[in-house]
Amino acid sequence: MIQKKICMVGVFATGKTSLVRRWVESIFSDKYHSTVGVKIDRKQVEVRGTTVNLVLWDLAGRDELEDIKPSYLRGASGILYVVDGTRRETFDQVFELRDIAARTIGEVPSVVALNKSDLRAQWQLERADSSRLDDMGWHNFTTSALTGEGVEEAFEWLAKLTLGDYRGEVGS
Repeated sequence: MIQKKICMVGVFATGKTSLVRRWVESIFSDKYHSTVGVKIDRKQVEVRGTTVNLVLWDLAGRDELEDIKPSYLRGASGILYVVDGTRRETFDQVFELRDIAARTIGEVPSVVALNKSDLRAQWQLERADSSRLDDMGWHNFTTSALTGEGVEEAFEWLAKLTLGDYRGEVGS
């Protein structure tokens, strides 16, 4: 079995913990609890016949971007950046978060979750934003921790990327 550390990175209240809970436990709670420090979960996935144990480090969101603790990022095989689609500034901040992570640990496989798609009436992102990420080579998924939309696909895609499989075919 292969083990990979995945860090969940995003500013305050983007839905990092909710995405992890949806994927690991198949549940959603609308009660908000701020993560203090880091919360660690695990989930096994199969990637082309290989069992991969993903160790998910849900890092506390910060409004001050430089507050990401370098020690939490060290050893990461991949990063899932989380953007709150109802707050435009969280999209703009993802570029700064990626720069901080790259300075800290170098380039690692990453995926961007454009989260809270269930709140389309309040959505502040446009199709061009996703296209911008595509043009930069950043894999991105529209997700909702509430409905489960795109959650499994985002995590599975990242698992494949950490194994060096850049073809993007999800599943065994």
